Amino acid sequence: MSDSGSDVQYFWCIRHHRTETGADVCPARYVLGPYASATDAEQALQRVRQRNEAWDAEDARWAGEER
Repeated sequence: MSDSGSDVQYFWCIRHHRTETGADVCPARYVLGPYASATDAEQALQRVRQRNEAWDAEDARWAGEER
C-alpha cells in the first residue's frame, strides 16, 4: 500500500488509448504500467518515445555514428 493509503494502480492501454484500473484492465500484452497516477499512465507513450530516442542516440554514439 502506498503512503496515500490508496493501492490503485493505473495502466495505459495501447489498444484502447485510455487509462485503465482495477477490473477494467486489458490483458498484459496491451498495457503499459503499472503507474502511480492516471497522469503518469497518460504520459506513458511520451516516456517510451523519449527513452527510445535517448537509447537510439546512445547506440549511435557508441557505434561512432553522427546523429
